[in-house]
Formats: sequence, structure tokens, C-alpha cells
Amino acid sequence: MDNTIMATTAKTFLLVSLIGSALSQRPNIVFIVADDLGWNDVGFRNSEMLTPNMDKMAREGVILDRHYVQPLCSPSRSAFMSGVYPFKSGLQHDVIQAGQSVCLPLNYTIIPQEMKRLGYATHMVGKWHLGFCDWACTPTFRGFDSFFGYYNSEEDYYMHNMSGFLDFRNNQEAEWDYEGQYSAWVFTQKIVNVINAHNKEQPLFLYLPFQNVHFPTEVPKIYEDKFPHVVNTGRRIFDGMVNALDEAIGNVTDALKEKGLYDNTLFLLTADNGGEIFSHGNNWPLRGGKHSLWEGGTRVTALMAGAGLQKTGYTYDGMIHAVDWLPTLVSAAGGTPVTNRDGIDQWDSIRNGLPSKRTEFIYNLYDLIIPKEGQAAIRIGDYKLLMGFPGTQDGWHRPMNNTADDIYETTIYDLNPDKLQLFNVMDDPTERHDLASKLPDVVAKLKSRLLEYKKQMVAPNYPATNPNSDPRKYGNTWTPGWCKL
Repeated sequence: MDNTIMATTAKTFLLVSLIGSALSQRPNIVFIVADDLGWNDVGFRNSEMLTPNMDKMAREGVILDRHYVQPLCSPSRSAFMSGVYPFKSGLQHDVIQAGQSVCLPLNYTIIPQEMKRLGYATHMVGKWHLGFCDWACTPTFRGFDSFFGYYNSEEDYYMHNMSGFLDFRNNQEAEWDYEGQYSAWVFTQKIVNVINAHNKEQPLFLYLPFQNVHFPTEVPKIYEDKFPHVVNTGRRIFDGMVNALDEAIGNVTDALKEKGLYDNTLFLLTADNGGEIFSHGNNWPLRGGKHSLWEGGTRVTALMAGAGLQKTGYTYDGMIHAVDWLPTLVSAAGGTPVTNRDGIDQWDSIRNGLPSKRTEFIYNLYDLIIPKEGQAAIRIGDYKLLMGFPGTQDGWHRPMNNTADDIYETTIYDLNPDKLQLFNVMDDPTERHDLASKLPDVVAKLKSRLLEYKKQMVAPNYPATNPNSDPRKYGNTWTPGWCKL
């Protein structure tokens, strides 16, 4: 063989080897979303909850004590995936409804697409809820190699339907074979299958937005029966749902260990919003819950554990927002994060226990007369300013263990969109002392900054139902392809 050819072959082999080595050294990343999990719904905060796997992650990893999200599902998931505040993408009002011609704007690259650029295999199992009217909006068209789950906000845990129509997909195909099987069990088996089939030479990104513990309140009785001391039926079932979620997480970690992937895996677990009080979620001692801009609706349970963390076994009190996860996970994967979004790369801060790079964020921002989940709020430093209606779940509520269903709503809507409330959420994390009248200069500063953000706001993209979405046109399934975005 010619010496030149031999040298070229050797160089090519070395380059391929180096690329393969670099890929295999990237951490596997497992991003878990616990739907509607309350602040007080985990064992490491509430000893009455049975969450040994999440507790272990918290104990061995990093509890993210000041991690903020949006007050509802679609807005938070859009922030996770895109690194953009929902008030800039038109997703700041309510959630994406089944018949709306809406999805997370297609001009944004999202986490799985960024991971694909870094050589990752990307798989999703669970709830999408970022729009599906156009096939281009759906997971396998937005960076995921595979998808098993559902498109909409909620569905029956056993029948896998919403409003009587199937919403269960294996990639693009409707799945009819799982009727009667609890979704957490089905999802766990699908996740284990993905892990077992994975090529260990390639880094793995798993996005696991579980159905648990979103309404409807349903769980196999074996989980409910673990809480005989809980008199309230709804709360007892809810506690069982949390335990079923925790078991699923444990089974996923076991599968990663058996495959030899666990030691090089980074886990991120977060709720998508605070617990829904009227569905028996609990955010004690925080104020309010899902559907509101109070801390109970936006400051949520979150943690990281595993590969790459240099400091572990501690609680991180730095400010983190949902928009930070796109750049942070890309950085953790060894990539270069995008810098033209709202998100901030917090990887070095979290893994080394350094101060957060974030000093402010927007809770939400829009102008509808009766906003669905709170009109506007901003956090700068220790202070939080709410403007207008703060949301539809208020008050301070202990778990409903020994009581009838609690009264979760006592406030009356204030038609004044300019009403201002100010809290020092470091000194007063439960928001009991409105300081607006005492600190007018602080109010003025935060309001001015909020109005600066408002210049970037777009109108909510919340159209009427498109009649072409009717599942009866598609074999009684919720099916994409009836709009073009």
C-alpha cells in the first residue's frame, strides 16, 4: 500500500476514534417532569409521602430550592424546551387546547435538536402538550428519534383517551393495545425498552414527562393502600399517584444501572408548576398553587443528581428559571449553548455550588381582562412585584389528610389591572406581608423593569377551536395534520 494512502487511512482511523471517544464521554441526560407535583408532595419535605427514589436523588445530588417555572403546563414546557419566556412566544395564556391551531413556534430549535447536534440519541416517553395540529409540531419532527405518549393536557390513566377519543401514540401511529393498563407502568416499560436497545457508544438523552400526578386522580389500589392513615379519599389516591411515580423513577434508574449507563448519567427532575390544590396537590407552606403567580404556583420541587456534579448533598439556593434548562443542559453535555434566548447557562453554578448567574425573571406577562393564571409579576433580587390579578388559587393549605376537601379559593377578582403587591420572598417566602405601601421606591423600580419587558410581549396565541381537529374525522383519535403552521 502507498505510504500516502496508509498515512491518510491512519489519520482517518484516529479521527473516527477521537470522535467516538468524545461521544462516549458525554454524559447521558435524563430529564424528568413530574406533572403538577406540589412543593410539599415529596418525602424530603413531607415525611408522610413515600418517595424513596426521589429522596435518594435529593440526598445524593442537589436540591434546587429556588427553581421557578410557569403556573401551567404548556407555558412551562415551552420554556423548558425553547429557553424563551412564554410571553414572547404567545404561550402565556392558559394551555394549548386540543383543537387549537397552535404549537411551540417552529422557528425555535429545542433541547432534543440541540442534543442531536452533539451526537445524542434522543427519546421521549410521556406527555407532549406543546401542540400537534401540524405534524411538524410533534416530537419526532422536532428532534426526537422516538416518541411514545400523548399530545394533550390530560387523559384517563387507563383508557388513554381525552373526551372519549384516543390520545396515545407510538411515534406517528395511534396505539390501541394498552386499554386498561396504568400509564406509569406502560411508560416505564417503554423507557426500559429504549434503554435496553441503546448503543452504549452513543450518549443518550431521555425526556420523561410523566402523566403522574395530573388530574384525573387515578392509581392502582396497591399504591393507595400504602396510605391508610389518610382519611380524605382524594388525597389518599393522590399520595398513591406520587408513590407510583417514584416507583417508575426507581425502575428507570435500575434499568440504567443494568445497562451500565447509570454512572455516567445526569438526572434533572422538576415539576412543571405547583400542585393543583383542588386536585389534592399540596404546596404548604407556600401560598397558592397551580394557575397562580403566587410562590405555590411557580416555585417548584426540582433537583439534579449524577454525572458532572462536583458538589453534591446540598441545597442550592440560587435563582433558576425554567428557561435556563436549554442552555444549562447543552452546557452539561459539553456543547456551546445558544445565547440569544432568555435562558442562562447555570451548569457551572449548580455543579460547583457557585452563585446563580440570574438576578431577575418574569413570572408571567399579559393583558387579558381576566387572565387565566395571573396577569404579571417580576422578581428582582429579594423582591417580587405582582401587578393585577395574581391567579385563581390562593391561600395557605396543609395536606387534606384528615379533612374534607379544603376551600382553596377565598379571593375575589379585582378588576384593577394596575393593583400592585410587593413581597420580600427571601424574608417572607410564604407571601404574607405586602410591602407595597412601605417601599414605594422598590415598587417603582420593579414596575419600571416589568414595563421594559412588556415592550417585548406578543399577544397570546389562543385561537378558537379549529373544526378540522375533530377526532371523529380520524378514526376517533386525536391526530395531527389538520393545520399548517
